Amino acid sequence: MTTGPSGGFPRPVTPPSDGSDRSRRTPGGVAPVPYAEAGPSAGSGTGAVRRGAAAEPTASWEELVSTALVGADRRAVPPESLLERAAEQVVRMRAGRRLSRGAPPAPAAAETLPLVSAAAADRLARMLAGEQSRLLTEWLETAAARRVRVPAEMIPELLDLGAGDRSIRAHLGAVTGARGRWLAGLNSAWAYLLEEPAHVPPGEVWELGTSGDRRAFLAGLRCRDPAAARELLERGWNAETPEDRAAFVTILADGLGMADEPFLEAALDDRRREVRQAAADLLTRLPRSRLARRMTARASRLVTRNGTGIRAEPPEGCDAAMERDGVRARPPAGMRTRGWWLQQVVAHTPLSFWPGHLGMPPDEIARARIGDWEREVRMGWTRAAILQRDTTWARALFVTEQLTDLLAVLPPEERSRRAAELVRSRPVDGQMVMMLGGVPRPWGRHLAKAVLKKIVETTRAQPWNAGELIRLAGERLDPATHEQAGEVPELAATLRFRFEMLKELA
Repeated sequence: MTTGPSGGFPRPVTPPSDGSDRSRRTPGGVAPVPYAEAGPSAGSGTGAVRRGAAAEPTASWEELVSTALVGADRRAVPPESLLERAAEQVVRMRAGRRLSRGAPPAPAAAETLPLVSAAAADRLARMLAGEQSRLLTEWLETAAARRVRVPAEMIPELLDLGAGDRSIRAHLGAVTGARGRWLAGLNSAWAYLLEEPAHVPPGEVWELGTSGDRRAFLAGLRCRDPAAARELLERGWNAETPEDRAAFVTILADGLGMADEPFLEAALDDRRREVRQAAADLLTRLPRSRLARRMTARASRLVTRNGTGIRAEPPEGCDAAMERDGVRARPPAGMRTRGWWLQQVVAHTPLSFWPGHLGMPPDEIARARIGDWEREVRMGWTRAAILQRDTTWARALFVTEQLTDLLAVLPPEERSRRAAELVRSRPVDGQMVMMLGGVPRPWGRHLAKAVLKKIVETTRAQPWNAGELIRLAGERLDPATHEQAGEVPELAATLRFRFEMLKELA
């Protein structure tokens, strides 16, 4: 879905075509341009800007976005002309909405959730105006968990934010209530909200709920009765949309077992790549699955013991069987093709295979020299440790490369302790901030103590280098510790703001 520029509700279409002309600047001077309806040009038969013609003033916002994404040169459109048309369209879209005949929309359904307190609403308004705006996600997450809704006048601005930030959409589905859904039905830029949970009665949710409702229902059923959830999926699998099929497969990760293997094996033949990939990722976690056995057979030929080290030789090709098992043939930019295939095979091989095959425990394997393809093999093991949630391998690999994704596999107390060790042993830099950014809130006591000490030391010696760490700590430390952060006023202020914010939402 593409969206127009932000500007609040309602999202306009274009002014009515009234035959009037106005002027626009062109590279060659000034030429008259008639107003026209948004949408494909008359007689074009397509929503795309015609090749060989400039981006015409009748082009809709979607057409202009399409041309920009494909490339103005590939559509034979002068870039300056494309930008001019986009600017014109922005003015039109902000000017107003074309009136249409017909009955007014039905009123919004009655609200079922209580409003947030006046103090919480006031704080939200201040955050939307720019005060501590980085904490908005936490406010929305907490309000959604408390089952309260925001005042109606704040909904348009929140929905505008959600149009550009997918991470807050699920929270918006809860806190904007019935009025939010009503507005989303009137504005295509906000239609994403209709996919989020709407809290349909449990007896009707699987047949009548939104995609978000159905995913939440399936996740709940999977938690209570894994077999019943899988059987529900199997009954209507072919009728589901590709997007829902991919999302539903990932939900099977909860309570995953060999009883799910036949269903996931069949999903490897799905037309949608995302579905096949999700199924392959789950089958990797089942060492006795057919996919795991096929990957083990491939890996045993590609990675072998070589004296005290390890030898790797990537596949010569990527055949249809490998692609069915989740190996993508085309590598990301900058990566060697055969190395990409090798990495994926290693990533989808059960980690329990390697100690017996190589005759070494995981910590020795993680330290062993591999040769020309060392980077690809290590990346494969790292991906496998994350997919399989294997703490032993994550611990061994983290010693050699401190990746946030590996840290996330470890138990919370160990994660906090190991992150604290890194904070104490190195100066503040972008890599440290990135690593800490992957540790969820609230940070454990070991990490909190180490970070606070590092901030104090850095603000004394290099105050210009502490800003981003202070901001991140303000978001992740326990807000109840705001009094302990008095030596760093900016940090103390953020923690106090969060402390009061959560108190208002309690």
